[in-house]
Amino acid sequence: MPIPAQNAPAQDPVALLKTLVAFDTVSARSNLPLIDWAEGYCRRHGAAVARVPDATGAKAALLVSVGPFETRPGYVLSGHSDVVPVEGQPWSSDPFVLREEAGRLYGRGTSDMKGFLAVCLALLPEMAAAELATPLHLAISYDEEVGCLGVRPLIARMLERGPRPLGCFVGEPTGMDVVVGHKGKSASRLTFRGKASHSALAPAGVNAVEYAARFIEHVRLSAEAIARDGARDPLYDVPHTTGLSSVVRGGSALNIVPDSCSVEFEYRAIGSDDAGALAAAAIAYATDTLAPLMRETDPACGVDVEPLIDYPGLDTDPEAEIVTRAKRLAGRNGHGKVSYGTEGGLFERLGGVPAVVIGPGSIGRAHKADEYVTRDELAACADFVRRLIRDCRV
Repeated sequence: MPIPAQNAPAQDPVALLKTLVAFDTVSARSNLPLIDWAEGYCRRHGAAVARVPDATGAKAALLVSVGPFETRPGYVLSGHSDVVPVEGQPWSSDPFVLREEAGRLYGRGTSDMKGFLAVCLALLPEMAAAELATPLHLAISYDEEVGCLGVRPLIARMLERGPRPLGCFVGEPTGMDVVVGHKGKSASRLTFRGKASHSALAPAGVNAVEYAARFIEHVRLSAEAIARDGARDPLYDVPHTTGLSSVVRGGSALNIVPDSCSVEFEYRAIGSDDAGALAAAAIAYATDTLAPLMRETDPACGVDVEPLIDYPGLDTDPEAEIVTRAKRLAGRNGHGKVSYGTEGGLFERLGGVPAVVIGPGSIGRAHKADEYVTRDELAACADFVRRLIRDCRV
């Protein structure tokens, strides 16, 4: 049964979603037009707003607070403003113009995760009218899709502004199921610097591709060992830590010993493993074992390391207050874990704020052409947030 509004002017989540989708916030571009609009909207409805710009000034996060946030701990509703690219995808219509068909709302970011943001913004007037005893915060970050970058300074600002929040609801698309864990990830790019020579004189060169291949084999063997003998968590669809090499670039011609080859690799770890430690061990094999072998032929050879992505996993105790509250608000009894990453682990790691992941839509529709969220999913999310507002009034 839908939860009644809290005596405040009704805002239409679908209309707000149309506005949010129209902002092209692909991670490679500035999100400031969306942030400017959202800041103005939130201020008009009486919220306290703090803007957290990045070092370049081209992007910013918003921390929006309602209630006595300077003196009392509250709850965070967390979402990211950026979306993934649409180039090369066979969209049926303009991905930045919301299209509705049979209750489905199509557009880039509708599931991941502007649908959640639209619901939270639509209910902001109800939060302001509720005279909250426990404050509510809306955290809108940037660059989640490229490594959960923008939420880090946002968390620091949140802790400066008031007491540590009681918990965080991260609105990634779960179909409003309660998710208590996700895998952590560490990824880097290694560039092997060899020495070119004519292939007829191959021993005079240092074959960067072959040394990269030895590194790739090292990662593969470690991943196979983990899959065979490592720890298990049956709540994940893939119940163990994984590792792989995914992008390789090297060589220029068949008759030239390649002098450069880059490899991008990653580990995704369940809660009992450490993705960063596994990645560091693989990198050490490249820098401490392979690089010295390369330098035996030419001291200019070696391995360069470029970190790409690093974020912690989330592993919230199913008996934690934030989990039991999420289940009650969502009307769900069960909980699960997901293999994709979210900002939830950073709220726990950097802020000491326990988190669950729960939001409208489906991760199976995210990052694809004709991404969509349904009206019913938005309504279920609105019921969740309204129940949270009701809780925070007492």
